[in-house]
Amino acid sequence: MESVTGHEVRGTLPEGLGEAIRATAEEIAAVLRGVADTGIPVPGSEWTLGQAAAHLAQANELMAGIAAGQERSYGDGTPQSLAEANESALAGFGERDADPLAELIVTQADAYVTAMDRCTTDENVITPLGPMSRVVLGSYLLTHMLGHGYDLARALGRPHMLDRRRVELSLPFLMTAMPRVTDAAAIARLTARYTIRLRGGARFGVTFTDGVVSVTPQPATRPDCTILIEPVTFLLMALGRRNPWGAMARGRVLARGRKPWLAPRFPKLFKAP
Repeated sequence: MESVTGHEVRGTLPEGLGEAIRATAEEIAAVLRGVADTGIPVPGSEWTLGQAAAHLAQANELMAGIAAGQERSYGDGTPQSLAEANESALAGFGERDADPLAELIVTQADAYVTAMDRCTTDENVITPLGPMSRVVLGSYLLTHMLGHGYDLARALGRPHMLDRRRVELSLPFLMTAMPRVTDAAAIARLTARYTIRLRGGARFGVTFTDGVVSVTPQPATRPDCTILIEPVTFLLMALGRRNPWGAMARGRVLARGRKPWLAPRFPKLFKAP
């Protein structure tokens, strides 16, 4: 499969992905280091800062282990099972201090990249969201860090680490995950063709046909609705961190085509785990 950024997503890491994983982990660690009170709440979450950072450290370790060839069970891909797995993992891991968690986040992100450097095959591995290549797993790791890194930065009033390049590197994972996280009831009778265009960058197609979704690296043929969206806004909406109506009101999302009214419906067709 070729990514929408024009790089192979099988066999070797796409250009810049390893660097982005390491840099994002370091920037998250910089946000955390020196924080004395990790009991403060994370906006929009039931977790405290310490719990969110602990989850991120655990997730990085999980994905590094999977990349190294370890079989790791972690829910069945449904939002409920993943939430239960997260809570169970947190209950068994007592670290909540900022500095040790910052170091774990960096160490385990580096462990993933090291595992990929040593890997001689890109056979599919089993992840919390089903089978995917180790390289798409790397895009998953980056996406997960960006989402929770955004939360941690927001909780502390610090600048976040999302940018257009990192969003584009998240696309191989998002395109793989989209068919796995659709809301079956929402798409049951939907037939529609979307083209998603990130401003200044990538584009891809999403087609719904009576409950079946197909995601392609190419724009949809004769799309019913083309959504032009600022890249960081796209990722935050995809991860459930931003309301589509607010983004549209600020001009960060524009829709055109034969059925532009389909644009606000698009985010509601998925259930982020």
